[in-house]
Amino acid sequence: MTDSWDRVDTYIGEKLIGDDAILAAALAHNSENGLPPIDVSAAQGKMLYLLAQMAGARRILEIGTLGGYSTIWLARALPDDGALVTLEVDPKHARVAQANLDRTGLSDRAEIRVGPAMDSLAAMTDVAPFDMVFIDADKQRNVDYVAEAIRLGRSGTTIIVDNVVREGGVLDPASNDPGIVGARALFDFLQSDPRIDATALQTVGAKGWDGFVLARVA
Repeated sequence: MTDSWDRVDTYIGEKLIGDDAILAAALAHNSENGLPPIDVSAAQGKMLYLLAQMAGARRILEIGTLGGYSTIWLARALPDDGALVTLEVDPKHARVAQANLDRTGLSDRAEIRVGPAMDSLAAMTDVAPFDMVFIDADKQRNVDYVAEAIRLGRSGTTIIVDNVVREGGVLDPASNDPGIVGARALFDFLQSDPRIDATALQTVGAKGWDGFVLARVA
């Protein structure tokens, strides 16, 4: 079955995305520098790009940069005067991501901030609200990150949280896996907080069985 998932993702890429030398170079650069291959897939990256455009996003916040693959997709969706802030805890990852961004010509609209995400978020005061927030970082802090996304957003801000199904592990209330515990806490938070309206979708493909939350600030 997983082979079929991979082949369908390849088919989608061939039909709807095509070859992209810049994105391919970014993934190659990530691999050369030993970054884990946990970037979003090409189809997911294109989805982020389209969602940002549909939202009319002019300011985007990304929590979890890794090597900047998703960052490139999001930055491409911005208008010329748009701005993206992406947060990365690992200085090495940030250096790799900066080199990838420099090759795209998008560095003027994408800023990498290095350090623990909660510290970087806490430092954001009196800033213009973000129109879209993509969260793909340490899963045990997802509730904190979404709460900050609400604070830094506005009515109508789009919030996307990746990796919330965990190969079905989200169903296990006895799990001690931090990612599963974090995903379950996020669903509890979204269920109870009136400031946000959300759904979640399962996904299968080159990245296996997982899913994402799609939410809108009320």
